[in-house]
Amino acid sequence: MSERPLEQLDTAADPRQPAPGRARRRFTVDSLFNDTRPQPTGVSDLPEARMIDLARIEGDPQQPRRTFDPEKLEELTASISAEGVLQPIVVRFDRERDRYIVVHGERRLRAARLAGLDAIVALIRDVPEERRLIHQLMENVVRDDLNAVDRAAALRALRGQLGDPAWEIVAETVGIKRSRLFQLLGTEKLSDEAREDIQEGRLSEKQSRALQGLSPVKQDALRDLIIRESLSVPGASKLARIYKDFPISPADDKAAAVKALETLRSLVVADDPDAVRRQTRTLLHAVRSAIGGDRTSVAQLRQLKVLISIPKFDRNRFTKDASALSKSLAAMSENRAVISPDVRAGLTDLRNTIDTILGK
Repeated sequence: MSERPLEQLDTAADPRQPAPGRARRRFTVDSLFNDTRPQPTGVSDLPEARMIDLARIEGDPQQPRRTFDPEKLEELTASISAEGVLQPIVVRFDRERDRYIVVHGERRLRAARLAGLDAIVALIRDVPEERRLIHQLMENVVRDDLNAVDRAAALRALRGQLGDPAWEIVAETVGIKRSRLFQLLGTEKLSDEAREDIQEGRLSEKQSRALQGLSPVKQDALRDLIIRESLSVPGASKLARIYKDFPISPADDKAAAVKALETLRSLVVADDPDAVRRQTRTLLHAVRSAIGGDRTSVAQLRQLKVLISIPKFDRNRFTKDASALSKSLAAMSENRAVISPDVRAGLTDLRNTIDTILGK
């Protein structure tokens, strides 16, 4: 009978020992706490993820976002109440104050508090101070998640933080086009009221571009009209181009600015019978005022002619237009009942204008 090493004899005698050729498995206290569940490939844990009490988290007073839409915040609160916070926020730890400061996700933090949560999942990141604003801008500016006024303020703050480089460098840093950057900075030329309207969502940044370059009283008058009638961007831009050089007297009078804008508005939009009547009445009144010799009225009539693309006087066209009018008058003479108040007012306007032209 052949001999086996002592270890083999002992193993054969003790069934609790591992079989020959198999490594001895050692257990430690840490093994008791390991996650032994099956794990899919390509997945790793995030050691910086924590569940943090809301009382330990504060917003960043220097973050770009200055306004939070109440309706959207209410919608997010309802979603969190029903489903919880689906995306972790990002925070940094302030050792001096022993508090966590939000880097990304302050709206989620506010909604979680409104929803009555005690804690929230957060990723803890060590973000250098000089990169913090860039991180926040990358989240908000690039995604257009921040209103234009707050974005412009954040971009200017970032430029100061970077040492006042050229704006092209700032645009490159946050990854937006140079032209887009200057569009955002254009909101700084607006009145405080217009900027507040953008922040509150009453005025879009694209609509506000029509206000740039206007005098303060004209800017306020057009802003009110855009918001009141929800003017389209092309409509507001077309109106602003003529309105900018349209003379008003006194130049700083809000009432005069509003009246001039209403005159232009009646001419720009004439897509129904009432609008056409207003356009005709406005134009005839402008003709009578200009013939009176008032310099402002002459300039206004010139702008109106450009606005509605009135061509130079042509005798043949005048003959055709006069013929068409005479036919309408002939038809009217056979049925006086068609002379409604609107028709009578139009004929009166036309007669007064002809009398003014003829010097009567």
